[in-house]
Amino acid sequence: MKLIRGLQNLKPHLGSVVTIGNFDGVHIGHQKIIKKLVEKAHAMNLPSVLISFSPTPQCFFGHAQAILSSFKQKHTLLASLGLDEHLLINFNTPFSQLTANAFIQQILLDKLNVKHCLIGDDFRFGANRTGNFSLLQTFDFEVEKTPAVLYNFDRVSSSKIRQSLKEGDFDLTSQLLGREFSISGKIIHGQKQGRTIGFPTINIPIKRKISPLLGVFAVNVELNNEIYNGVCNLGKHPTIGGETILLEVFLFDFNRQVYGKNAKVIFKYKIRNEQKFDSFSALKQQIKSDVKDAKLLFKY
Repeated sequence: MKLIRGLQNLKPHLGSVVTIGNFDGVHIGHQKIIKKLVEKAHAMNLPSVLISFSPTPQCFFGHAQAILSSFKQKHTLLASLGLDEHLLINFNTPFSQLTANAFIQQILLDKLNVKHCLIGDDFRFGANRTGNFSLLQTFDFEVEKTPAVLYNFDRVSSSKIRQSLKEGDFDLTSQLLGREFSISGKIIHGQKQGRTIGFPTINIPIKRKISPLLGVFAVNVELNNEIYNGVCNLGKHPTIGGETILLEVFLFDFNRQVYGKNAKVIFKYKIRNEQKFDSFSALKQQIKSDVKDAKLLFKY
């Protein structure tokens, strides 16, 4: 899949089949839209193009929310679905002021020469969100509305997944995503405070201002093509006065140097919320309890 970063890098197309949205998490609803997009593009012998935005419109307008997938993870997931192109538009002040009609004419028609457009049934676009399905229908290309995907009679959405993560319901999260929730990244050097209390950890930076979940969890970690069990703390570490969100994992029976390696942390069970302790001794006792709980969950 080709990544096109910014409208300045978008070259005129001879034709295309297009969908538009944030696609955060690439959940089962998104997957249905993309599958139809790819099928239609193949039938019309045209490239399939997915348009997304960075930052998201919600974040740009001051309504920041937790992101379910990093850009790298989202791009990888989109590529796995057979898309031809991913157009990533920089959502800045000039773009935010672009009218819906101008968006259609300048981007969809003049640049992408769109022949068929698929959108979700709730999609809005353009300045003041005036663009919708009805407006798209007034232009000279096919427009198809994709209905919401339901799970247990509820609409599948990124917001619903954020709520299920907040509640620690990883079974529901997996059903809505079509896969287990995970965070991936490169292992870095931490403050090495865990070693001082007998629980050395691997540390993965969280490149998100808001995390979709916080607390202590039983996790699987994919590392060097092997899977390990462990306990993860995802939060600000209030006991040591932390200010930024960190992901630290204590792996059971693990004693290897893995700095610089890529790891995938898969969240299985929530053990407890993050809390502040009066001393490192109290923290150590709690971690012992967390490890015991996690091993029981894993039947370790």
